[in-house]
Amino acid sequence: MSQNNLTEYIGTALFLLAVLHTFSTKWFVHMAHKDTRHAGLWHLLGEVEVVFGFWAFILLAFMAVIGGSASAVGYLDRQNFTEPLFVFVILVMAGTRPILYAVKEFINRLVRFIPLPESLAWYFLSLSLVPLLGSLITEPAAMTLAALMLRDRFYTKTIPPSMKYFTLAVLLVNVSIGGVLTSYAAPPVLMVADKWGWNVEFMFLTFGWKAVIAVTINALLASWIFRKVLLRLENVEDDSEKTVMPATVIMIHLLFLAGTVVFSHHPAVFMGLFLFFLGFTEAYRRHQDPLMLREGLLVAFFLAGLVVLGEPQRWWLQPLLAGMDSSVLFFGSILLTAITDNAALTYLGSLVEGISDAAKYALVAGAVTGGGLTVIANAPNPAGFSILKGEFDEGAISPLKLFLSALLPTTVAALCFFLL
Repeated sequence: MSQNNLTEYIGTALFLLAVLHTFSTKWFVHMAHKDTRHAGLWHLLGEVEVVFGFWAFILLAFMAVIGGSASAVGYLDRQNFTEPLFVFVILVMAGTRPILYAVKEFINRLVRFIPLPESLAWYFLSLSLVPLLGSLITEPAAMTLAALMLRDRFYTKTIPPSMKYFTLAVLLVNVSIGGVLTSYAAPPVLMVADKWGWNVEFMFLTFGWKAVIAVTINALLASWIFRKVLLRLENVEDDSEKTVMPATVIMIHLLFLAGTVVFSHHPAVFMGLFLFFLGFTEAYRRHQDPLMLREGLLVAFFLAGLVVLGEPQRWWLQPLLAGMDSSVLFFGSILLTAITDNAALTYLGSLVEGISDAAKYALVAGAVTGGGLTVIANAPNPAGFSILKGEFDEGAISPLKLFLSALLPTTVAALCFFLL
């Protein structure tokens, strides 16, 4: 057996262990509360954002043992870490008080025109409009904004655990499909758009309008199911809305955010913008809350680990995708997305020679449909986990409960993309 084949097999085994680990994080957090002597270790293993980085380190250590440190470093150098860096920057920028203030003010104006109680209207728009905005500001930014708004307005209130899980599931599914109205905002679309010649017009006419229908249905379902709980919430306003934010500060933040989106493929540019952004927030600290640097770094660590562990999966994923017809590929992609990042899945599919137009549609539609089933299914998902997990029991989200909660909104999305 060659060293390359051995690395692929070990990489696949570690990838499967990492997937199992993500479904076990709730147990590790429980152990942290039970075993105080080793609580720090259990908490570390219970951080879902740490999982893939932890197992990626083991893979690199194995590569260093069998091939030398130069082999492991060379492998790292060949990987593309642009997406983890971009998600880190966009999460920190989108999570600032001026950006949140601007989005909340926009939604507050829309709420006045919706003939529903304020709590219901806010809940519906947070799960529908904000995920669809991901097609403009990118999915990671939409996930960050929606998760922060839901946390401050609903999760900090007394709501049942079933509502917390179902709301999070709808958010993950809607963000995953809400970014397909354009060709640059959703990571699985971005991976294939240039190669297959998919522009904004094509995306909206082929995927976008179906996504709008699915997102709206899912948000309406969640609002209807939990209408009694929402109606009992007398005041959903959070403290950040009571302070007026200068328009100049908001505009500068929006320009930084827009610049990062425009140069999302050029880390040297958007990291430079980020450093200027940090200087601006320091100069005008009175208009800022503490930046979400810890959350952003954890999410970036998770995604970087996924990049490192994802590369050795080519040997089995690519032949598997090549052997499916379009219908099987659609449903197969939904299932495979639950255990692999959907952007990696579409990228591997794009390497299959002679793939038909029907298969291209099935691959991408299935990949975005399954993007809410697990934390690893879509790149922005760890951001939502990081922001909301503190509001769940023991500060951890059960992957199994999330998976079960996501089945209904995933089915709605699947029906829209498959039947319409």
